[in-house]
Amino acid sequence: MMPLVPLLLVSIIFPGIQATQLTRCELTEKLKELDGYRDISMSEWMCTLFHTSGLDTKITVNNNGSTEYGIFQISDKLWCVSKQNPQSKNICDTPCENFLDDNLTDDVKCAMKILDKEGIDYWLAHKPLCSENLEQWVCKK
Repeated sequence: MMPLVPLLLVSIIFPGIQATQLTRCELTEKLKELDGYRDISMSEWMCTLFHTSGLDTKITVNNNGSTEYGIFQISDKLWCVSKQNPQSKNICDTPCENFLDDNLTDDVKCAMKILDKEGIDYWLAHKPLCSENLEQWVCKK
C-alpha cells in the first residue's frame, strides 16, 4: 500500500502536466469576436469545438498525413506550418505550435480565415451535431 502514496502525491503536486480544458463560459469570453461572425452563433461554436477538440487547447491529432492543432484543430496541411509539414501553404502565417497555448488570439484569427475560405463545415462536427438544439451549449453564469 505504501507505493500508492508517492504516486498520489505526485498527481497532486504536478497537476499542470494535464492538458488545458476550458469551460464553456471561459471559452465564450475568449472567443467573443467570433460570436455572430459569418452568422455562426456562440452556441454553435461551443458545440462544434466540444465535438472537435473537447475544448482542449493543447490537443493535437494526426489525421491522414497531417496534424491538427489546438481547440480549433487547425491543420498543418494548409493553415499553419509545422516541423512535420514544412511545405504547408501556411495561409494563417503562423507556426502550428502557437495554437497549443491558452492565448487564443491567433487561433481566432486563423479560424476567421478558415470561415472566410471554407465556411463552418470545415469543422466536420458542425453539420451532423451542431445544427439544432443548441440551447444546451449556451454559457449559463
